[in-house]
Amino acid sequence: MKQIFPSTITGPSFAEGGSVLDHNFGAGEPYTLGVEEEYMLLDGDTLDLVQHVEAVLAATEGHELEPRVNAELMQSVLEIATPVCSSPAEVDRELRKLRSYVTGIASEKGMRVGSAGTHPFSLFERQRITARDRYRHLVDQLQYIARRELIFGLHIHVAVDDAEKAVKVVNGLLAHLASLLALSASSPFWRGEPTGLASSRQMVFAAFPRSGPPPRFRDYADYAEVVGQLEKTGCIADYTHIWWDIRLHPRFGTIEIRVCDAVTRVEDAVALAAFCQALVKLYCERHAVGAEIPSYHRILTTENKWLAARYGLEAPVMDLERGTRNRVPVAQLVRRTLDELEPHARELGSDRELEGIREILARGNGSDRQRRIWNANRDIVEVVREIANATEAAAVPA
Repeated sequence: MKQIFPSTITGPSFAEGGSVLDHNFGAGEPYTLGVEEEYMLLDGDTLDLVQHVEAVLAATEGHELEPRVNAELMQSVLEIATPVCSSPAEVDRELRKLRSYVTGIASEKGMRVGSAGTHPFSLFERQRITARDRYRHLVDQLQYIARRELIFGLHIHVAVDDAEKAVKVVNGLLAHLASLLALSASSPFWRGEPTGLASSRQMVFAAFPRSGPPPRFRDYADYAEVVGQLEKTGCIADYTHIWWDIRLHPRFGTIEIRVCDAVTRVEDAVALAAFCQALVKLYCERHAVGAEIPSYHRILTTENKWLAARYGLEAPVMDLERGTRNRVPVAQLVRRTLDELEPHARELGSDRELEGIREILARGNGSDRQRRIWNANRDIVEVVREIANATEAAAVPA
């Protein structure tokens, strides 16, 4: 993962044998954003994955955007990372610039670029691992679990100005995992087969250790003690080897929302960034006035997340906030959340971008679009072509 937030550590020191991690919360402006997207590198003719990330990276050398483009675990995956953005509108500009740049490089080399949670028909057995020590060590540790990880995600960072506040905000965000996954789900195919799931990516990644919803921590010291134990005992090299759906990123001073599938339309990525930013602001302000931030047992949030992975925007989820005995459509919860978020989005100047969430609800998510293409004539290659067309169209400024 390329660095998108400052690396200087300004927080408390991590004393030997202590339980406090260095952190960067409060080092910058709150609610700034950083977005990472993982793209497929596709053969221009067959639309199968190709192992050419090194050729793309070589073409970026010396360009101003070189630091924003990086390799991932497999040589058929390309990751981009925006700089720190003050608003979702700036995220929109940066994502379009980066999509345009990497699409142009790929085109010159006979390739195309696609963004979705899984490639509909490529096989993980045919993918080569990127020649980096981090990825070799990962495969050595996780074996088949890592080799099977042919999936693509969208990660959204939101800066928070206080470590204790960040812990409480993460606890509050757990209730929204199902909404975030349902809105972004774009992986209904795996190995050329329709899986019956809106997000097959979630099922693949669930095999990873230290994944899924995070536990609820009491405070930052509680978090630091748990992570410090994993680091000191050598179970993990550092906290970035914890792959929870939402995690603290102390070095960046951000909350990182990782549950989302990679989305095809750039408008959807921007809308999700606006949604996450406004959610973080909502819970930060509740914390500031001493209001309770409700959190729920991991079994309950995991069950709702599973329902979203299975059914997408039609998921019948538990209404944890109201505790009703009946389940409700996840889209209903999203609309209710939007009503809460709209005043915060206006204060952030992102109400127009947040409106993109209502557009996703109206036209469907990426999984819905892929299924419509598939149902027309059962042509899996045409599904990938639609993904590439929409990804590359998003490189054109709005």
